[in-house]
Parts: sequence; structure tokens; C-alpha cells
Amino acid sequence: MTFEIFLVFVLSYISGSIPFGLILAKIFLNKDLRKIGSKNIGATNALRSGNKIIAILTLILDAAKGGLPILIVNYYFPNLIYLSGLAAFLGHIFPVWLKFVGGKGVATYLGILLALSFKFGLIFCVSWIIIAYITKYSSLSSIISTFLIFLFSFLENNFELNSYFFISFVLILYTHKQNIIKLKNRTEDKIKL
Repeated sequence: MTFEIFLVFVLSYISGSIPFGLILAKIFLNKDLRKIGSKNIGATNALRSGNKIIAILTLILDAAKGGLPILIVNYYFPNLIYLSGLAAFLGHIFPVWLKFVGGKGVATYLGILLALSFKFGLIFCVSWIIIAYITKYSSLSSIISTFLIFLFSFLENNFELNSYFFISFVLILYTHKQNIIKLKNRTEDKIKL
């Protein structure tokens, strides 16, 4: 069992740590996302590069790198799906290849969410879109939507699921700490929908 835990954690982490936004922007735009906008490697900052296609591809691939390990692990080691999700999530936020400085994890979280529960994935997407439409803040939409998923998870009466969503919410808060300060100071950048 120890080997399975190690294998699931390492492979899920490696999957999550692939910096698709950084790779796509470098290949197709000859730009380093770490030097643009928020200096983040995720989809929102890829959008700031001026290329919507790169942003959409980053979103899809970052979601896939979180969801795919869950689907594979669910087939072979279903009791380790939450470990797989956490490892992929940590891989995106703290990738070893980028000196443990990665993205904010929202797209990867969404991929994990969809793989764990399509219903929760749908709730997240709808709430994110509504909040983003009203406020124009991607960060606020991500934080509130992640918190809503944590609250909705109690309907399932599953301690592991609740724990996973609580940890995910805390990590999303952590990755958005600068955004929270900017929101408080009213200096946060708005998104164009």
C-alpha cells in the first residue's frame, strides 16, 4: 500500500506540475508569462498576454492535468483519489521545475472537481461566471466559488470529500493572498468578459 501511495502522489504531482501556460506562451508568442501582468503561469494571466486562444488552451490543459490523474487513479486505486487530487493541485501551485513557484490553481482545481463530481464542477462554473459577471474580479469569483463547493460538499456526508474541499479552499486562499490585499485596497485588476 505504501508503494501505491507513493506512486499515486508522485505521478499526480508531476502531471499537475506541467506549466502549460508558460510552455504555450513561450512556443507560440515567444513571451514569458512570469514577466507579464500578474507574473502568474495560469490561464487568467495568459489572457493578459493578449491571446485568447492561448488562454483557453491553458485553461483546458491545466484542467486536464488535474482531472486526468483522478480518472486514472479512480480506475486502479479508487481509495486514493483525494490524494491524487491534492498532489496534482500541489504540483500546479508548487512545481519543482519552476523552483516551487507556480499558478494559483483554479483551472487545475476545476479539472479535479469535474473528475470527482460533475455536479460540483457545474456548480463551481455557474457560480464563478455569475460572480465574475457581477464583480469583474476573477480572483473573487475563484475564492467565493471554491468556498461554495466546500459548503455544498457537506450535503454528501463524506469526511474525505469535505476534508479535500476544505484543504483546497485554504490553498486557493493562500494562492490569492495578494489578490485579497488588492481587493481590500480596491486596486485589483478587473477582467473583461
